[in-house]
Amino acid sequence: MLVILKKEEYKSSVEDAIEFVSGKSRRIQKNLSNQMEKASDDLDFEKAVILRDRIKALNIIQSSQRINEANLIEADVIAGYKESGKTCIQVFFYRSKQNWGNQAFFPKHDPDEKLSNILNSFVSQFYENKSVPSLIILSEDIKEKNLIEKTLSKKESKQINISVAKKGSKLKVINQAIKNAKDSLNRKLYESQNNKELFDSVSRKFNLETNISLIEVYDNSHIQGTNSVGALIAFGDEGFIKKRYRKFNIKKKDNEQDDYGMMREVLNRRFKRAIQEKDNFLSFPDLVMIDGGKGQYSSARETMNELGLHDIPVIAIAKGKYRNSGNETFFHNGKDYKFEKNDPTLFFLQRIRDESHRFAISAHRAKRKKGITKSLLDQIQGIGSMRKRALLNHFGSARAVESASLDEIKTVEGVEEKVAKKIYNFFHE
Repeated sequence: MLVILKKEEYKSSVEDAIEFVSGKSRRIQKNLSNQMEKASDDLDFEKAVILRDRIKALNIIQSSQRINEANLIEADVIAGYKESGKTCIQVFFYRSKQNWGNQAFFPKHDPDEKLSNILNSFVSQFYENKSVPSLIILSEDIKEKNLIEKTLSKKESKQINISVAKKGSKLKVINQAIKNAKDSLNRKLYESQNNKELFDSVSRKFNLETNISLIEVYDNSHIQGTNSVGALIAFGDEGFIKKRYRKFNIKKKDNEQDDYGMMREVLNRRFKRAIQEKDNFLSFPDLVMIDGGKGQYSSARETMNELGLHDIPVIAIAKGKYRNSGNETFFHNGKDYKFEKNDPTLFFLQRIRDESHRFAISAHRAKRKKGITKSLLDQIQGIGSMRKRALLNHFGSARAVESASLDEIKTVEGVEEKVAKKIYNFFHE
């Protein structure tokens, strides 16, 4: 149902939104209730229903924000939990007396590092590019508390206080944050254990001699050899590693319509940089997986061997008749492999294959879109941004400029006869 707001109603809605983010949702709720009662009295039941739905939505949001037992006006609650050499830090955000959610972080550190030192490093880095609330409540003391307080106070031009919750309602909030951190870490550890078991099952299935903790998957995307892109995604103990994702715009013209050539170019560019250790490039994976059949496997294996990377195993996954049907065939070391349709290892390999395909497609679409939106006028030498804008404003599109006569082009402000002839000749020679 499309609702057209009057100017006064729109202004009122904006004011309500401002009050809501300022923590005054109770006042808004009371105001909406009064409006709903009035609408009912006026027999304007359509408006009453809309107001009722707004009140229900507001109640859902309020309940999801939980009760702020500690009456925190503007504060971040930061708690850590450490187990098995790993740590989760939970940050709860309180603004305008409301809990605006929480976020889990898993900082990297030495397995034997003390939790207090981990918290200290986290707090000192967390606010580098974020606004800082007046109060930061921690689950335990940190050694640089005074220095961090002073630094953050100077950054925000206001007094920032860091305290440790030891009793009362603030301790209850901290204990809840610690519980969340523990639960999040346990889930993370469980996922890591599951991933390690899947890695082991892959090693057993393909008789690999190396232990796996990092897989790279490669895929190509193009349409009839245009906007060709190669893609790399990575999967480790803790899941997909987005910071290791890479896309490769195919540079060699001969490779743009050659899937094997594209894969050779991508693998060469990726691993040559790593071999030469340029720019601290990505470390080597334990397994390379290719989205393709026997031919792609042979091409990839040959490329890796030429680079001296005989010890990195390569597996190719060829689609079945229908994607994810379980009919995929795998190629490795001169042999073909199949899985039972309900095999968890098959689901795992399908999942990481599909992620590489998704990333390749998105990279290809982005490149294609960039190519489509690039104006034909950009290809004419001597036509700067000012003249280009004047032409587009006058004719509406580059295609319209192409159809224009020389006399029509000369009428555009800022386009003298010499330039007009250059534009006309570009489209008509």
